Amino acid sequence: MMGGVADKANNGSGQSPLAADPANVFAALAEIIYQGPESSEVYAAICVAATLVVAGCDHASLLVRHDGRYVTVGASDRIAQRIDDMERLAGEGPCVDAVEEETPQIETDLTTPNQWPQLAAQIVAETPVRGAMGFRILVDRRKTGALNLFSDTAGVFDSESAGQAIVLASFTSVAINAVAQGEDVSSLRRGLLSNREIGKAVGMLMVLNGVDEQEAFNVLRRYSQDLNIKLADVARAVIANRGKPMFGNGDRLSGQQ
Repeated sequence: MMGGVADKANNGSGQSPLAADPANVFAALAEIIYQGPESSEVYAAICVAATLVVAGCDHASLLVRHDGRYVTVGASDRIAQRIDDMERLAGEGPCVDAVEEETPQIETDLTTPNQWPQLAAQIVAETPVRGAMGFRILVDRRKTGALNLFSDTAGVFDSESAGQAIVLASFTSVAINAVAQGEDVSSLRRGLLSNREIGKAVGMLMVLNGVDEQEAFNVLRRYSQDLNIKLADVARAVIANRGKPMFGNGDRLSGQQ
């Protein structure tokens, strides 16, 4: 599977005819990170993974802001890189705004009126992309960035896509920090597992309750604080109970003895 992820990074279109099992994709990403390759390989693998696990995603990139400058550190293909270049020149767009405004940016149809009319017109004229999403990631105390997802089909990004993207963005933040800090394998495994579960739980709450990312995370955090239980344990309970973190009596988490 690891070879398959790496090979796809060289595909100019970024599209894959086969759906991938998310569990296998995350396992392959973890294997790449554990082997300690160059950071550029990890970033490229994450972008390729986005096209495999996020519904409707055909291209992806990682944009990082450092000292006021934006740099693309990874991309699934030339189209994703090209759109990042457009956003840098425009100084706006779903990727840049995800960092600047610290909130997810989702535009399902760039051919209709939106908040970036000039940029959207350029993207539509020069690329096959018709939908875009940007999710902020934390690199370290000095750097922030965005996981950027692009679709060639208008209207295909939805709440399911957003939930999947949140999981991957969580994974990405942990992976990038691990690469930068040279964490040992055992610490990285714990961090990846915890953040993947938290991201999945947040996405599930968003979809089932019609709330945004911050509201969903606040729900998890409130349960964690009220019950004095680790956030990752609350997330596992939410996932196990399909969005319901506690038993009916409200004082115990599912699976807790």
